[in-house]
Amino acid sequence: MNDFLLPRMYRIRQEFHFPSEADVPAAVRRELGGLGLGAAIRAGDTIAVTAGSRGIADIRAVLTTVVEELLKLGARPFIVPAMGSHGGATARGQLDALQLLGITEATVGCPIRSAMETISLGEVEPGVPVLLDRNAAEADHIAVINRVKPHTRFTAPAESGLVKMCLIGLGKAEGARVFHRAIDRHGWRNISGPAFSIFAEKAPLLFGLALLENADKKIGAMMGLLPSQFTSEEPKLLSRALSIMAFVPFRDIDLLIVDEMGKDISGTGMDTNVTGRKDGLSSIARHVFVRDLTTGSGGNALGIGLADFTTRRLVDKIDYEALYVNARTAYRTDACKIPMVLESDRDAIMTSAAMAGADNPDSFRVVWIKNTLELGEMLVSDALLDDTKEHSSLKVLNGPHEIKFDSNGNLIPASP
Repeated sequence: MNDFLLPRMYRIRQEFHFPSEADVPAAVRRELGGLGLGAAIRAGDTIAVTAGSRGIADIRAVLTTVVEELLKLGARPFIVPAMGSHGGATARGQLDALQLLGITEATVGCPIRSAMETISLGEVEPGVPVLLDRNAAEADHIAVINRVKPHTRFTAPAESGLVKMCLIGLGKAEGARVFHRAIDRHGWRNISGPAFSIFAEKAPLLFGLALLENADKKIGAMMGLLPSQFTSEEPKLLSRALSIMAFVPFRDIDLLIVDEMGKDISGTGMDTNVTGRKDGLSSIARHVFVRDLTTGSGGNALGIGLADFTTRRLVDKIDYEALYVNARTAYRTDACKIPMVLESDRDAIMTSAAMAGADNPDSFRVVWIKNTLELGEMLVSDALLDDTKEHSSLKVLNGPHEIKFDSNGNLIPASP
């Protein structure tokens, strides 16, 4: 295995031509202005504004502008963490998760109220309550802000978005646990509709702001929605989100190298819609090697089990309590299993080459990405150059580059 010569790599760029909101605060004001909120808000009304744990483009600017607009209407907004069991399922941990995203009382201009207590709004069926964060429940109104995108586990007309944040994010750890169990038994599409009907009837839901991210990791579009529009508009927004997402433009890859995974990137650390490691999809790569864990994950490496190889340095960063709380809540044992652990990047790459049966470097199909969100540029091996020429949206920037390692056997990034 150590005698195998590694392939040369080329840096390529995907050219995206998707729309984006040039002025995010102005877009927020435009969408809120079209909802007629002034008629529903009285001076002094408290409004719980949701903030999740994902690293959404311009999320701090979005939340800050929402808060500013609500203050102009005489309301008293506050931020409430809406992230289920993330942050180790503690109030302090969820505050820390927001702080890692730059969301603090000082940056958004209003209080943040973090707690794990909930109230029940009713039951979808015996044992399946619809739970709501107590601080949000006690507010006069709730504003739900979230990105709409494909979910990493299930497929449905509406997946990750406003409805999911209402039911799972605002349900805190217990609500997330209850709904993931119900999803396992009944499926999201069967349980989410009846549950959201209860939520919309009983919770003081005022409006939603749906955000769509494009392939350049910018806000591609946004839409303000009244509660009556959530279920009808989210499927349309999901289709639109899919059309402006970035994907790895290759199939039949021998090895996909991912520099980093994390909860601030995807619920499963690496987006399964990109890797193909989701029920109903075909994996784009025989082997996935993930090298490190983002700081924003707080040690939660959920999704590590969807890789084939990882490094000792990643495993040493895992907070197993946070990981297993999330895994139990999501009813996922697959995503928290630890794959083959190698002492260095070189060991992982050479192991993959041997297991893939790559006889020579010219046939070893390798793609190297930063993470599953940032896919504008990537490195590809010699064996993929012909595939690159088949895509008019792909441009070879430079290369070839030799794969180089430092004294510890870890990858040295190729020149930009």
